[in-house]
Amino acid sequence: MTDDAALAAATAYIQSLATSPTGLSALKASRKDADTNGIEEIHLPGSSTPAKHALERELTSLAKRVRFLESNAAASKDHLMPDTPNDSIGSSPADDIIPTASTSAAREKIVSTLLASRESPAGQSTVTYTKLSSEQLEALREHVDHQSGQLESQKLELASVNAQLLRQKQLQEKALKAVEVERVNALERELKKHQQANEAFQKALREIGEIVTAVARVREIAAVTTAVAHGDLTQKIERPAQGEILQLQQTINTMVDQLRTFAAEVTRVARDVGTEGILGGQAEIEGVKGMWNTLTVNVNAMANNLTTQVRDIAMVTTAVAKGDLTQKVQAECKGEIFELKSTINSMVDQLQQFAREVTKIAREVGTEGRLGGQATVHDVEGTWRDLTENVNGMAMNLTTQVREIAKVTTAVAKGDLTEKIGVEVRGEILDLKITINTMVDKLSIFAFEVSKVAREVGTDGTLGGQAKVENVEGKWKDLTENVNTMASNLTSQVRGISTVTQAIANGDMSQKIEVEAAGEILVLRETINNMVDRLSIFSNEIQRVAKDVGVDGKMGGQADVAGIGGRWKEITTDVNTMAMNLTAQ
Repeated sequence: MTDDAALAAATAYIQSLATSPTGLSALKASRKDADTNGIEEIHLPGSSTPAKHALERELTSLAKRVRFLESNAAASKDHLMPDTPNDSIGSSPADDIIPTASTSAAREKIVSTLLASRESPAGQSTVTYTKLSSEQLEALREHVDHQSGQLESQKLELASVNAQLLRQKQLQEKALKAVEVERVNALERELKKHQQANEAFQKALREIGEIVTAVARVREIAAVTTAVAHGDLTQKIERPAQGEILQLQQTINTMVDQLRTFAAEVTRVARDVGTEGILGGQAEIEGVKGMWNTLTVNVNAMANNLTTQVRDIAMVTTAVAKGDLTQKVQAECKGEIFELKSTINSMVDQLQQFAREVTKIAREVGTEGRLGGQATVHDVEGTWRDLTENVNGMAMNLTTQVREIAKVTTAVAKGDLTEKIGVEVRGEILDLKITINTMVDKLSIFAFEVSKVAREVGTDGTLGGQAKVENVEGKWKDLTENVNTMASNLTSQVRGISTVTQAIANGDMSQKIEVEAAGEILVLRETINNMVDRLSIFSNEIQRVAKDVGVDGKMGGQADVAGIGGRWKEITTDVNTMAMNLTAQ
């Protein structure tokens, strides 16, 4: 280790101080060089510490003292230098033995002379043997003792130096231990600092992570709120959170749920009312407040108003479809719904007027028999105007046709068989026209033939004539046959009453047979007279019915001829049937 290397270097340096004379000469040369070049500082290997610097200073001081001693020992041969820097010049351990200055000076002189004599001129010693005197031996002994004392003193000093070095080593070890402890403490402090830095870094990382997480949460919140702003209510905040962010997430998720419920309910109500036509629906949203509650109330109010208005309109239109024109839209409306309400109520008014006018025309024409009426409906357009015009056209056509038929039948009733129905007709009215015109033709032929027979018998006095009416059937055939029978009978029986019959043939019902008669002629007279009466009543009734139907337009009239029978009754029945048919038509 570095400390061991420093100690080894210090030990080697100290050992080099206690050397042999050869080593001492080397140290002298080193000291001379040091004195020449200056004293160098001792540097030990290893790291720089205060204890190491202190040891280097002490070693440097020790080297200076040792070199100083060596320098004194190698000084001039003629005089002695102190053994140590603290000793005074000329002092030695032999001062205790030779206290006088002359003895000490003599001894030193002797020793110096002996030492000088043993050196060669070149400074190299040679082996020579010289016999010494007792005084010289004593002086050498004293000098050796003195040198031994000095060596002992130096040994003690070296022991002290070693003790100091040991203490210095212990101090250094202690210092090293302290340094090591300090280093350990420093390392622990550094480690603690690093741990604190790591903890701070981890805390910063956690805070950064929390910030990143918070940013991610905020971004998720922004994404959800942006989706809500774009109408997408399917997204919710799923990232876990705490504190106020959690409250914000819960608030936004609750808002999304309420908006989804609100949208679903509003869509349901709108679909029910606007698409499927299911009225009466209401949006049911629990837990909403503020503007959402206001919107819910407004949507429900809108749906309720639409329900009330549409149901009222539906009730009125259903009533109109069923023919009930007394209902009107009463619901409170505004805007276009109010315009629709006004339009429907106006339509109901126009339909009421139209129905009233059509009913009036139908009653006048169909029931009361009053022809010529027209439906007057103001401010109608389109189909209603066409219907009004068609009804008026129908009434006018019926008036023209019925009046034409009435004119012809009246003419027939009046005995005028020259009139025919000339108006353009179709359908059943055409059939009726053909029938009446055919009837007029047959009646004309019938009347002509009857008139001819009557004229021949009653006017010309030509009896035996017969009425020839072809293609007659039913009553007209019966009448023809009856007339022919009557003519035949009259030929043989009624010549006396030809005037009356002629009058009857001429339509004069005021005359009666006044001639006296008896028997069958009397019966005939009475019969003819009765016939005259009945024919008078018959003609009056027929005339009345014809007038009511044909002139006055009073349909439903019937000829009431009491006490008649036979053909006259059949004729009366036929006339009544004709009048009834006309009435029905």
